[in-house]
Amino acid sequence: MADWAPIAKEYDPLKAGSIDGTDEEPHDRAIWRAMLARYVPNKGVTGDPHLTLFVARLNLQTTEEKLKEVFSRYGDIRKIRLVRDLVTGFSKGYAFIEYKEERALLKAHRDANRLVIDQHEIFVDFELERTLKGWIPRRLGGGFGGKKESGQLRFGGRDRPFRKPINLPNVKNDFYGEGSSEKRNWSREGTRDWRTRDRDQERSRDKRWGERERSWAWGDSERERDSREERSRGRDRKDRDRKDRDRDRSREREPKKQRDDDKYR
Repeated sequence: MADWAPIAKEYDPLKAGSIDGTDEEPHDRAIWRAMLARYVPNKGVTGDPHLTLFVARLNLQTTEEKLKEVFSRYGDIRKIRLVRDLVTGFSKGYAFIEYKEERALLKAHRDANRLVIDQHEIFVDFELERTLKGWIPRRLGGGFGGKKESGQLRFGGRDRPFRKPINLPNVKNDFYGEGSSEKRNWSREGTRDWRTRDRDQERSRDKRWGERERSWAWGDSERERDSREERSRGRDRKDRDRKDRDRDRSREREPKKQRDDDKYR
């Protein structure tokens, strides 16, 4: 714990896949792929890596001219490289900006992160490909950051730093033989058989489940009884309505019949 830091000083795919950098087993296939990868930085990339910024989450319509306009306010820029697709020529949404002075680099790193350019909030960090030992890019299962939807978050970078592990107190447990020898020498008379205890626990658990099942069954019977009573009341209501309608019809027929009798007299 003494050497813990929120930002990784050396890239380890296994640690990067852990929220606090303490995982001992990879939890997704991409981490396995990153652990087995042998990545060599692109030798065709030129410039001073210690004076270069990585700028990501750019609007695909953002141009080199726009980046120069925004980032030149922090200092003199030596070179801007907006990464584009080799086939289509469209922007991939990230770029590298090399400054002439370290002071300008540090100022841009501090102030330009989360800046909004062309309606996009950008992410700014130092270049890691040539400066961080053991670096594995995202396309090989490494990198930092990531989206929750992917289920492949990576920690230890500026976007998602490590969380400090929780220090649990080292409590001694006499059951595992960490107490005194007098406490460990239990007698047969004063100690309960573990099998008996387990059997009692199983009986208690079965009893609780039986009570729950009876409770559920009682609830079902109550609901069924209420439903039957509701249906019975509905039938009685319909019978009363039918009798009322029949009585009304008979009353209407009686005056008509009386009029017909008077007519033929």
